[in-house]
Amino acid sequence: MNQFEHLKDDDSEDQDETVCNREEDGSINNNRRKTVSPAVGEHPLQYNYTLWYSRRTPSRPANTQSYEQNIRQIGTVASVEQFWKFYSHLMRPGDLTGHSDFHLFKEGIKPMWEDEANKNGGKWIIRLRKGLASRFWENIILAMLGEQFMVGEEICGVVVSIRFQEDILSIWNKTASDQVTTSRIRDTLRRVLNLPPNTIMEYKTHNDSLKDNSSFRNTKITL
Repeated sequence: MNQFEHLKDDDSEDQDETVCNREEDGSINNNRRKTVSPAVGEHPLQYNYTLWYSRRTPSRPANTQSYEQNIRQIGTVASVEQFWKFYSHLMRPGDLTGHSDFHLFKEGIKPMWEDEANKNGGKWIIRLRKGLASRFWENIILAMLGEQFMVGEEICGVVVSIRFQEDILSIWNKTASDQVTTSRIRDTLRRVLNLPPNTIMEYKTHNDSLKDNSSFRNTKITL
């Protein structure tokens, strides 16, 4: 049992105030935004992480400007305890509707292809049948926060994308050209998510996404 599971059900402190509100338009509004650090006695994360939420109407063409308008910063955590308190207030991905995404990224990195930390990178993509997103999202979060990928500072963040016919999990890394690192991330994903050996995994560079203005089309498929 890792430190995240061990502290998951620790109710020794009162729950913090609700971090996010659900607005009528389906977006999530940030209630508080301040410098975050671990409290005395808490277990610090190696990096602070910020959660973002985005939602858009699929019929509307996507572009950088509209994407920035649709993405909302929810909050940042710096310790294991802060993460579980924060996480307990959030809707599970499986309960989201429409074209929605949760993004959990290292603090200071925006979940955008053009961000300085992302522009030379890419992402592994796993397509899920409906009903699996919540469990897989939690597992990949715990693997990232627990530094299970063992690739130094290469991991930028993870995304769960809720779509009408499928859900999609992706993990972003800094250097798409580093095949040793991207392969290690792929293999760790298979292990921490307990994926069947024949699971199709796809990789796409952010540069390619910028060229075709698409996150999940024209990917490179691997088994």
